[in-house]
Amino acid sequence: MLKLMRDPIETIALPDLGALRMQGSDAERFLQGQLSNDMRQVGSEHLVLSGYHNPQGRTIAVLRLVRTAPDEILAILPRELCAIVAARLAKFILRAKVTIKDVSEELRIDGFLAGTDAPPPALAAATVVRIAAESGRWLCIQAADAAGPASGDRHTWRRLDIAAGLPQVYGATSEEFVAQMLNLDALGAIAFDKGCYTGQEVIARAHYRGRVKRRMQRFLTQASAQLLPGTAGRLADGRAFKIVDAVRGEDGACEFLAVTAVSARDEAQGPDAATLIEATALPLPYELPQ
Repeated sequence: MLKLMRDPIETIALPDLGALRMQGSDAERFLQGQLSNDMRQVGSEHLVLSGYHNPQGRTIAVLRLVRTAPDEILAILPRELCAIVAARLAKFILRAKVTIKDVSEELRIDGFLAGTDAPPPALAAATVVRIAAESGRWLCIQAADAAGPASGDRHTWRRLDIAAGLPQVYGATSEEFVAQMLNLDALGAIAFDKGCYTGQEVIARAHYRGRVKRRMQRFLTQASAQLLPGTAGRLADGRAFKIVDAVRGEDGACEFLAVTAVSARDEAQGPDAATLIEATALPLPYELPQ
């Protein structure tokens, strides 16, 4: 928890986000064998990005992790996936001393736009944690009945996520993308030297033996459009795409993250009936592995 007597510039309610609480003396060790990142890196100062994958290396959920106590880790993810992820993880507990609970109904999650690297004020009994590698963005996690207005626009937060090239997985896209397709390797969400976890063999093979031909990239439509996660289509250069996340601007144009071929020459010919989208490629704030 962080404390500073200064008001945030803007507070944005994020009611579509939920949380899982992993608690117990074996919580870290258990998650080490389930998630793609190194759980020893999870602290209380900033969120750690990680993926939860099926045995084929496809991403079930993207988690933002924070340590809220020595034996407790909180995972932030879309509320619609919380019960599904909790149930799947619970199947592998066996004798491990860990409990997994969906606490989405118990917590309120807000986004803070603080404008600088200095944190917003910590509220009583709240966890305030920085979005990793970003200045000026924080999550405030507190009891569901906590007081305090949140007047900001949810689209603003989604637009910042998209501009930062941060992937999200929803019900419509769960188990659609291999980890590297979502740039989880470029974002430091995969620890290739930590040992086994679910999906590790496929993810490691893609890293060490093959070039990833399809990756998440950022675009802006040239005309008004309504795009949703899971929407499929084709770009003007012939590349097929599937939407990871999207947000519509005031002018109707849609900025979106989509998994598509890195270059048109990598694209196999597909059906011509796919919806054609005229879109301009936008840069990501990080380099993609070659």
